[in-house]
Amino acid sequence: MNETRDPLDGYPIVLTLPVQWGDQDAFEHVNNTVYLRWCETARVEYLVRIGLFERRNAAGIGPIMANITIDYKRPVTYPDSVRVGARVTRIGNSSFHMEHLVVSEAMNAVAAAMDSVLVVVDYTRNKPVPVPAAVRGAIEQLEGRAFETPGK
Repeated sequence: MNETRDPLDGYPIVLTLPVQWGDQDAFEHVNNTVYLRWCETARVEYLVRIGLFERRNAAGIGPIMANITIDYKRPVTYPDSVRVGARVTRIGNSSFHMEHLVVSEAMNAVAAAMDSVLVVVDYTRNKPVPVPAAVRGAIEQLEGRAFETPGK
């Protein structure tokens, strides 16, 4: 039996989202901006799970997108569903790197890969702050592994 590895193995957050007819553009494939929304949906679920949304409301500390890149691998069309994974790959002093993968269920293949950097910001002062220890711990718990501490 030839089993292939699920490309989303190792992603602690995986959501299944339906492709909507209106997601397509004049070229009859899903518009590039929709992939960013799909990844945003998975990213927000991740941020909720690690407590950053709660901190934003309670202490005014939360994430802000600093950088985002996306590699489109295959065009997705309606009808289809995609599975979108989110995981953290690195934690810095005041930022963390997140990776997303979009997998087409109809093609059973990776449709896009995205990397982003999120900075933890004190919204009242509009300044970056260190990633809170509790958030770092929540990421490590969700990811099931420890991350190297910057500067050590």
